[in-house]
Amino acid sequence: MKRLGSIEAGGTKFICAVSDENLNIIAKTRISTTLPQKTMQQIFQFFSKNKPDAIGIGCFGPIGIDKQNDNYGEILATPKSGWVNYPFLHEVKQKLKVPIFWTTDVNAAAFGEYRLGAGKGHKNIVYWTVGTGIGAGAISSGRLLNGMSHTEMGHLLIARNQYDHVQCICDYHSDCLESLASGPAIERRAGIKAENLPKNSKFWDLEAYYLAQACVNISMILSPEKIIFGGGVSNQEQLFPKIRYEYCHMIGHYLEVPPLDEFIVHAKLGNDAGTMGCLLLAREKLELKP
Repeated sequence: MKRLGSIEAGGTKFICAVSDENLNIIAKTRISTTLPQKTMQQIFQFFSKNKPDAIGIGCFGPIGIDKQNDNYGEILATPKSGWVNYPFLHEVKQKLKVPIFWTTDVNAAAFGEYRLGAGKGHKNIVYWTVGTGIGAGAISSGRLLNGMSHTEMGHLLIARNQYDHVQCICDYHSDCLESLASGPAIERRAGIKAENLPKNSKFWDLEAYYLAQACVNISMILSPEKIIFGGGVSNQEQLFPKIRYEYCHMIGHYLEVPPLDEFIVHAKLGNDAGTMGCLLLAREKLELKP
């Protein structure tokens, strides 16, 4: 029986896991994201005790995914101190010497939801994570959607509400989705953390306004069968009726989509989406049948 490994590399924490071929978890650990030398040492210690036959890595980005480019396997222009241009994939390959599937953290979570979660049974889905940052992964015709690079849908440019005067928090763009709808943007606007906001706060209406715009844009471009939201901010159940209402108003019945309560939905795998996606991708690397 082969063992599958998972590295879900986030800006705050790394979740490492090992499972059997049937995705039953054998071992799992949480490692704080500090500087590469310390973090990677703990990762290698975990896998030295729990040796996998293949690993799926879902990494915070942006990352190099073009095998023809010199930066393939590197973490690129991240704001995370110490990790810029870090050769993540090379280091793991050198140390563990197993086949590795390399992608972004949101792609891995999207793949998990596609195979086992809210996207199961569909070939075209988009998965958004809304939390400290915003990112998205897409499955198109049953495959992860990549081009010259991976998608960066969290930085879609969004029309700012005329009554919203929050200072932009993105270092790269003015009025992108992340700068207007991430957890830190909500906190800066409301003066308290998103999880502490009352459910009837007017700021949830504004949040829904921005997320609905993202859904409309993605509907027009990728025509997904399902739009799935995960991440800490998305755990607010009162948000979904608001997003659907705004979406219906914005799109103006221009596109034919499923009933909105089936089309714009919450992730089913919760915090396990990334880990399960990585394990599934490791299994794909070994070409093992489910």
